[in-house]
Amino acid sequence: MHTNPSDIRILRGLLQRKKEIADDPIMADRRQLWRQHASLQPQRPMILAETCGVLDELVPLSTLQCQEDWARGLERSLRELIFRCEQVNDDWVVEPRIPWQWDVTIGDYGVQTELVRGQNEGKLGSYHWDPPIQDLDRDFDRLHFRALSVDREKSLAWRDFLQEHFGDILPVQFRANYWWTAGLTWAAINLIGLQPLMMTMYDNPTGLHRLLAFLQEDFIHMMDWFENEDLLSLNNEDDYIGSGSIGYTNALPHSGWKEGDPVQIGQLWGLSESQETVGVSPKLFEEFIFPYQLPVISRFGLSYYGCCEPVHTRIHIIKRIPNLRRISVSPWCDQEVMAHECGREIIFCRKPNPTLISTGTFDEDSIRRDIRTTLETAKHCALELVMKDVHMLNNQPSRLGRWVQIAREEIANV
Repeated sequence: MHTNPSDIRILRGLLQRKKEIADDPIMADRRQLWRQHASLQPQRPMILAETCGVLDELVPLSTLQCQEDWARGLERSLRELIFRCEQVNDDWVVEPRIPWQWDVTIGDYGVQTELVRGQNEGKLGSYHWDPPIQDLDRDFDRLHFRALSVDREKSLAWRDFLQEHFGDILPVQFRANYWWTAGLTWAAINLIGLQPLMMTMYDNPTGLHRLLAFLQEDFIHMMDWFENEDLLSLNNEDDYIGSGSIGYTNALPHSGWKEGDPVQIGQLWGLSESQETVGVSPKLFEEFIFPYQLPVISRFGLSYYGCCEPVHTRIHIIKRIPNLRRISVSPWCDQEVMAHECGREIIFCRKPNPTLISTGTFDEDSIRRDIRTTLETAKHCALELVMKDVHMLNNQPSRLGRWVQIAREEIANV
């Protein structure tokens, strides 16, 4: 690891600022609020506003001061965190630590899916791909479980490097996150394509069941491997969980676990979703998708379901998940149905439409009406307001913080 004295100095200054933020008494208050919220005893609606999708506007690469690639990556993440705490001021919590995790490689299924992206100046945009599995019956035997490996030497060297240069400012602690969703359908469409996934429900239902069973078995195999290799850490604090929330809870780990014990899947939050099947009926979702998701997501201690898909037509199916604690209420959800179904037993994680703060006009009246509708509709629920999937702010970074301020004002008026 090549080091530049200037890089070390810059990073030490940013980490010192992170320590100051983490030590602010407001963080202790937020931790308590989140834990009560996750216990379904909320004191008020919680507010989050993601910054990751608009980094080019918040922390442009041209503003970074470090020289080495590793240092620039760390610098950008710290500047993003500091911006969020100082300018956005949502309910995110900062823990006084420098996280590290094992360097894990997760292989492919035996075939390559190559995405062809449009010209979008390096930003997120549309893409297409030729599915590697063109005929499920003919090509199925090309698939195999993903190869899994961990580079312990490299990982420990990175941990020791962080400790040597920055450990006097903040402790270096193991905190891991190796995957996002356990929903399976993302993997399925990468293998066979989106339209074929839906058409195969009619044309070759046996083949689709075989594919989803394979993906389920592969994911369970992966979870078992992470447990057996002792690579997992808890995600019950300032950990990003689900599709836009934070992990604080008193329910995890379960009683009996003590510091230093191996972490098992059953002591973690997990996410399942099926955005790719938004175009199929609840009956087909129940037949082809949910039976394969259920054994996977049930392995976790607590679960979060959904992302951008409107789940109100399939919520009666999703509620069969025994450990369901949070559910995504996307911009396309029927909020009244979801409020009724969530009641006081499931956290209502509302995602307002990000165009409210992304388009040319920042219409505060529309933003207030949107928030009031949610506050009224979900007034009996444990409610989160999560502004996510924001990919532009029209070069007005202050919009994120202003949305948070408006949300706080509307909550105070209820």
